[in-house]
Amino acid sequence: MDLQTLTFIVVGATFALYIGIAIWARASATGEFYVAGRGVHPVANGMATAADWMSAASFISMAGLIAFKGYDASVYLMGWTGGYVLLAMLLAPYLRKFGKYTVPEFIGDRYYSQTARIVAVICLIVASITYVIGQMKGVGVAFSRFMEVDYSTGLYVGMGIVFVYAVLGGMKGITYTQIAQYVVLIFAYTVPAVFISLQLTNNPLPQLGLGSTLTDGGTHMLEKLDQVLVDIGFASYTAQKGTSLNLALLTLSLMIGTAGLPHVIVRFFTVPKVRDARASAGWALVFIAILYTTAPAVGAMAIYNMIKTVQPGSIGAAEGSLVYNDRPSWFANWEKTGLLKFEDKNGDGRIQYYNDANKTFAAKADTEFGWKGNELTKIDNDIMVLANPEIAGLPNWVIALVAAGGLAAALSTAAGLLLAISSAVSHDLLKGVFKPNISEKQELTAARVAMGGAILVAGYLGLNPPGFAAQVVALAFGLAASSLFPALMMGIFSKRTNNSAAVAGMLVGLISTLVYIFVYKGWFFIPETNNLPNTPDKWLFGIQPESFGAVGALLNFVTAWIVSKVTAPPPEHIQHLVEDIRVPKGAGSATAH
Repeated sequence: MDLQTLTFIVVGATFALYIGIAIWARASATGEFYVAGRGVHPVANGMATAADWMSAASFISMAGLIAFKGYDASVYLMGWTGGYVLLAMLLAPYLRKFGKYTVPEFIGDRYYSQTARIVAVICLIVASITYVIGQMKGVGVAFSRFMEVDYSTGLYVGMGIVFVYAVLGGMKGITYTQIAQYVVLIFAYTVPAVFISLQLTNNPLPQLGLGSTLTDGGTHMLEKLDQVLVDIGFASYTAQKGTSLNLALLTLSLMIGTAGLPHVIVRFFTVPKVRDARASAGWALVFIAILYTTAPAVGAMAIYNMIKTVQPGSIGAAEGSLVYNDRPSWFANWEKTGLLKFEDKNGDGRIQYYNDANKTFAAKADTEFGWKGNELTKIDNDIMVLANPEIAGLPNWVIALVAAGGLAAALSTAAGLLLAISSAVSHDLLKGVFKPNISEKQELTAARVAMGGAILVAGYLGLNPPGFAAQVVALAFGLAASSLFPALMMGIFSKRTNNSAAVAGMLVGLISTLVYIFVYKGWFFIPETNNLPNTPDKWLFGIQPESFGAVGALLNFVTAWIVSKVTAPPPEHIQHLVEDIRVPKGAGSATAH
């Protein structure tokens, strides 16, 4: 059976499963729409949380980053998994005990301020919209490559699927759909990794295969990869390339950004008891670890196989580079998407892949081989996981499974983000601020309308993405880290933090992070800075834009502390409320909404 037909069958079967679950798990009340009736078992919630969290960025982009950045990309593994430790220890049980539906609702009640609630809604929507654009783009790319339909058509299909199970089922439908999506995406990620690990090292466990010896020479996998990359002018794969400061700040930004993302936090509102919230975070970490411990092997083996294909001479083969007209089908297929581009700079009809930014190596390549520059002028990080089975020559059913997994990862996270946005609009703005007297039925209708509107906005931005959203997913984490996380932490652990401090802190964190990222990414022009380029010599104290979320969080904390010192303390009943949240009683039943 040809690949396209097989992909339609596999992806169609998964879509039918998602729709069937949505019909079965239809939400009939606001409690079911927002928090799945608070009846989700912690193991099931851990699996759903893992799917909610492991977006297209985790499934598609992370291994691509590891493939091309090597050691430095390990910060994504540490930051994104470390965030769940923070959630389990510092946020999830306390927020569950408070018994609210949304993050802005907690902030509004804890800081006894509608203004604080509205600012939290703004922070939530900005971070979530930025994040969801990447998921919608992932859906369109997967459809356009594997199902050979137009990008926009693929995006419309993805929007339709999310509309059915998210609008119909709310959190209840999304939860059980995400459990199914987790099963799909984890099989899609690990099955090809097992096959490729067996091919290269004879070890069926990719995690161990990464440190094993290669079957074609007895050299250790990472040692060989280091040698191959150095031989074509790149830095050693296992060497640290970035500064320790940036690596530390980026890890911290990703950690606290993870702990502050509303679509992740709200998952812990769905369990029956306070202790279940902490257990859910633990189970989520277990389910996430299955993919995250596999990702380094996927990234390393993908870049090794890619170089082995296009530049076989660097691996030890007789020919130095691949004849372009003899390129394999995977190469031609990805060229059609525009994510892989070739330019024959020296007119020899062969593909030269090397680091022409390394001037010493480039001069040697020009003199000795007649190479006039790296001829793979574009290799998008995101193609590595999706193209990996094709590069390795795996069967079509494995490639179809990977397509279904990529779509499951993108759709599961998109649904969670869209629910967070619609809940903020219907529950926090409409019910909480503008029309507090509407009935539960009216609120449920408003929630579904808001979800539909959020899907349309996300689809439009997926079709017409602003440049910044396509360039850095870290923006969403930086915004969550700098605005919401400090407000949540101080709300739980500081009786002295008042409403003025919380609002001032969130605004300072949000605005400082937005300005720094936009200026130093060159996304708007400031005459005095001459449109600062994204280069280390221009960064403030050498801090890269993606790492600034941790600095923004510090500014948030400091601002809130100063304002709290010069303004009146919170009312006595709020201080008692903060104490009650932290008291270790209630490990059984949680506070009712």
